[in-house]
Amino acid sequence: MAMVKPTIFFLIGPTASGKTKLAVDLVNAFPFEIISVDSAQIYQDMNIGVAKPSQDVLDVAPHHLINIIKPDETYSVAQFLQDTLSLVDAILLRGHIPLLVGGTMMYFNALEKGINQMPKTDYQIRKDIEKEANQFGWPKLYEKLKSVDKETAEKLNPNDAQRISRALEVFYSSGKPLSYFHTSKNKNEFPFTICKLGLMPSNRKILHQRIEFRVNEMIENGLFKEVELLRKKYPKLQNHMPSMRSIGYRQVLEYFNGDFQEKECIDKIVFATRQLAKRQMTWMRSMENLHVFDCVNDDLNKEVVAFIKEVLL
Repeated sequence: MAMVKPTIFFLIGPTASGKTKLAVDLVNAFPFEIISVDSAQIYQDMNIGVAKPSQDVLDVAPHHLINIIKPDETYSVAQFLQDTLSLVDAILLRGHIPLLVGGTMMYFNALEKGINQMPKTDYQIRKDIEKEANQFGWPKLYEKLKSVDKETAEKLNPNDAQRISRALEVFYSSGKPLSYFHTSKNKNEFPFTICKLGLMPSNRKILHQRIEFRVNEMIENGLFKEVELLRKKYPKLQNHMPSMRSIGYRQVLEYFNGDFQEKECIDKIVFATRQLAKRQMTWMRSMENLHVFDCVNDDLNKEVVAFIKEVLL
């Protein structure tokens, strides 16, 4: 007789789709505990630019996996997977239901489909790659990546420093291309039944307006000052680190470097955020068994609550 797998919930959506507000309402309606699935909200002292829930919200609906590392530290998909599985077990033992909320599609994909054992980070190799990039530029290293791992390179932008660096690091340390590890069949099965809730806008223009409003609100709330304080508090922080490549922080750092004026900086943040939302929605459209709700519908919360009640019957 097959064992019944416990049901957990994914709440997935593009940036500014209202995930946090809905999640808090769901915590009030069901015995949910929230696990954040956001690769930027993991960092301490990064609050404004990552749209981290306010302390008032966290008091009502605590979020696991936010504020867990410093901005000058790294956090891998494998670490996220391990931490999340431990949290899910603990939440279920408390008699609660895990509600995984966020927009980092790579994390959701790793949970559902598993990941392969990747070579550990080799910081010396990473430093050597950074040194070469500073000398010749990332497009040159991209061409090098194409010669050793064409499959991975074709999925990347020639200026995607973070992913090019990691792909080359994997090849240099293991002698095997990153694509080899991605296509390996040796993956762990996710031991839970997943109910996936997706927030998508019926009118993309409204989502774009929300994004622009959110970015302007971040500026008013002190995003530029936040980046200044981060650089002072963490002297080892560098522009190429994952935390500082987050949207908003990257553009503000470029502004501080004198690359462009403040108005252009804000415009670039808005544009990059819209592009992120587009990529998130593209990924969501490829997801199987995703129950989609219109995030610009005034009755969104009622519809989601009614749906979950049916699932939990």
